[in-house]
Amino acid sequence: MAYPENWNPQTGNLPKGVPHPRDSLGYQILRWCRTYILQPDGKNAGKPWQPTREQTRFILWAYALKPEDQVLEGESPWLYPMVSLRRSKGWGKTPLLAALAIIEFLGPCRLGGRDADGMPVGVPVALPLVQIAAVSLEQTSNTRDMIRGALAESPAEDRYGLEIGKERIQFKDGRPGRIEPVASSSRGLEGARPTFVICDETHHWVQSNGGHHVAEVLQRNADKTMESGSRLMQTTNAFNPNEESVAQRTYESFLAGTPGLLYDCREGAPVEDLTDVEAVLAALKDAYGDSYWAPVQGLVAKATDPLTPPAVFYRFYCNQIMESADNWIDKYTWEGLSRTDDPIQPGDQIALGFDGSLRSDATAICGVRLRDGKLFLVHLQEQDETDPDWQVNQFLVDRAMRQAVEMYRVEAVFCDPSYWQNLVGVWSLDFKERDRDGRDIVYEFPPQRHAKMAAAIERFHTAVLLNDGICHDGNKDLARHITNTVTYEVPQGTLITKESKNSKKKIDAAMAAVLAYEARGFAIEDGRMKTRRKARMRTY
Repeated sequence: MAYPENWNPQTGNLPKGVPHPRDSLGYQILRWCRTYILQPDGKNAGKPWQPTREQTRFILWAYALKPEDQVLEGESPWLYPMVSLRRSKGWGKTPLLAALAIIEFLGPCRLGGRDADGMPVGVPVALPLVQIAAVSLEQTSNTRDMIRGALAESPAEDRYGLEIGKERIQFKDGRPGRIEPVASSSRGLEGARPTFVICDETHHWVQSNGGHHVAEVLQRNADKTMESGSRLMQTTNAFNPNEESVAQRTYESFLAGTPGLLYDCREGAPVEDLTDVEAVLAALKDAYGDSYWAPVQGLVAKATDPLTPPAVFYRFYCNQIMESADNWIDKYTWEGLSRTDDPIQPGDQIALGFDGSLRSDATAICGVRLRDGKLFLVHLQEQDETDPDWQVNQFLVDRAMRQAVEMYRVEAVFCDPSYWQNLVGVWSLDFKERDRDGRDIVYEFPPQRHAKMAAAIERFHTAVLLNDGICHDGNKDLARHITNTVTYEVPQGTLITKESKNSKKKIDAAMAAVLAYEARGFAIEDGRMKTRRKARMRTY
């Protein structure tokens, strides 16, 4: 069986056991939940909500308090001001989120003092603003439905005088306070003063859909009142490490040992052979823990289902971080090629690659040094998603290309001429005239010629995998474009493209890098590397 023995499913930093009742509001909160929160769905729908042992431990530690003598002025009272819960699809994250939203809206979730025995006394938030956040309002619908289901016909509806609407939950008598959904398109996202924010499915929060912006704004908003206990909680499935999601950023923060971050993660051990039923079942049982409702036996078949790519199975069911199988170059492989020493200098011999658009996507010029294959980004323009009339500034593209030719010894330029035939033609004439030997410098390299393009992509990819004759200066935009790229097969070989036709993830700098690297190979083969040009006597 390809499954490691003595595997510990808890791969986060959730402490063992439970905190002492003096050190957590969670015990009082759980008692309150038994009265006021109902199970929203399933065979126990309408009965008092009963969290599993894992969910109970999570709540106890999420509401753990700092020792009183360690809480400085202006700081959060929580032991963990930042919380992230990473679990498999169907583990029960959404009902738990619904319960947390209700707790933060109505429950005794703030420290109001201590009794004679030193036990913490929880009180409700005075002016609760609970936000359910996602990159689109549609993504908040499941959590909102669960909240309504957990409150409908609950004693809380009458006890607290609730108005349970489709979009918001608030008080009937007009008292301030509400539960509301927010997204990147929400007006007033900047400037609100939330007391609690649920960031759901943060593996979908990426730069191209505004997820990074939403997370940053929400964090700033919550930080305004952190002293009173305001904070964000994230939930996520295992992320694709090529996407630079908010979930990935949080995980990398956990790996860096960021203090005050509770990262609760349970995952199955890696399984080498997905046809090994016993190993797959063991991994699924580890990942789902005590979620008794999860159809673990039925999920085993997903491991070999042709409609479920292996990367999807690992991420969503085993909760293992895995890049999609069709990603061209993964983030960590690319990062391993970064070389910050020996920077590109004016006068270096280089080759250039150009890939452009006009009114969508991006336009990029990438350079590569001949002697060591070091890639660097010369110029990048990306579509402004907020401006429907946006188009590439061709003057800036032309200027960037000409400045590169002035600054470096450019030996070859490979260009995708699509939409840019006129400017590429002008470059060809101008740069040939500038060359002291009158050589051709600019060459068209249409990606539509699949055989040549597939060969260029294969050479680039092989160099990356072997870490041989290629490196880069660590530019984040180039890295993003490289890791956004996916592959597809044609009769002539493997080509690269966006993940879908309408994807907002840009890859043009990746294509420019391939063209630059191919131009470097041409220049070296043509004998242009370190060519000493003879001085010519000029007469006037």
